[in-house]
Amino acid sequence: MKFAFIVDALDHLKAYKDSSVAMMRAAARRGHQCWTIQRETLAWRDGVTRARALRVEPQDGDAPWYVAGEERSARLAEFDAVLMRQDPPFDIEYIAATWLLERAAAEGARIFNLPRALRDHSEKVAIAEFPQLTATTLIARAAADLHAFIDEEKDCVLKPLDGMGGSSVFRVHHDDPNRNVIVETLTADGTRTIMAQRFLPAIAQGDKRILLIAGEPVPYALARIPKAGESRGNLAAGATGRAQPLSKRDREIAAALGPLLWARGLLLVGLDVIGDCLTEINVTSPTCFVEIAQQTGFDVAGRFIDALEAACAA
Repeated sequence: MKFAFIVDALDHLKAYKDSSVAMMRAAARRGHQCWTIQRETLAWRDGVTRARALRVEPQDGDAPWYVAGEERSARLAEFDAVLMRQDPPFDIEYIAATWLLERAAAEGARIFNLPRALRDHSEKVAIAEFPQLTATTLIARAAADLHAFIDEEKDCVLKPLDGMGGSSVFRVHHDDPNRNVIVETLTADGTRTIMAQRFLPAIAQGDKRILLIAGEPVPYALARIPKAGESRGNLAAGATGRAQPLSKRDREIAAALGPLLWARGLLLVGLDVIGDCLTEINVTSPTCFVEIAQQTGFDVAGRFIDALEAACAA
């Protein structure tokens, strides 16, 4: 099969831990062709969606992690599957890419995750569909609403709706002398909507990443333990990843969301869970394949390629 991966610039990918690279290596081991596409080359004309595609032969090393092959303009529909693995920010250019990918799907291309599902599932706001699984949460931009929430909950986490990797995430106590400026900054003086959540002390045991593949959970989560003095469980913010079996509650959350999200065209989802509470639903470029595989021996990338092959066959 021929798989095309829409990814960030190849020389920016950290091959030693990148999940997209792990996917390509797993696909190549089975004899599949791997091609890469840069989002900015997507284009539509006269009923056809195309992009510049570079064939790569993944290698085991990190520098370089691939050997470049043929490069050409290609119709997206000529690939057996196109995987949207571009990192956020989820801005207008990201949305434009989903529009173009949706046209490609109308032309017969198989796109994962489904473009419409990417647009419909904000990685922060999507949890609002499942309030029974979440911590106490407010989504708002009015300062009065946010301050009332902080006063009520006493200890909160505030974050933008379009960030990743712990960027611009603040822990705010009700008596924090900087709370006004934090709210003003995050909301851009009331012009941007943000999320506020009750602080969960269970973050000390890690922000767990649970991977759903075709609706089924990988049996291990990666608990990202904040470094000393931090409350952010993000690897990009210095957290340490510790793979661990799913808890009973983790499995309950996965069972509640997995089949529903897969039915909507989300082949790969990363659920973030702190303690017993769902905090985010990641759909753009979920990670942690490599860390889980290295620590447990479970072949996450192989499981993903199994599901991708089955989806293409269907």
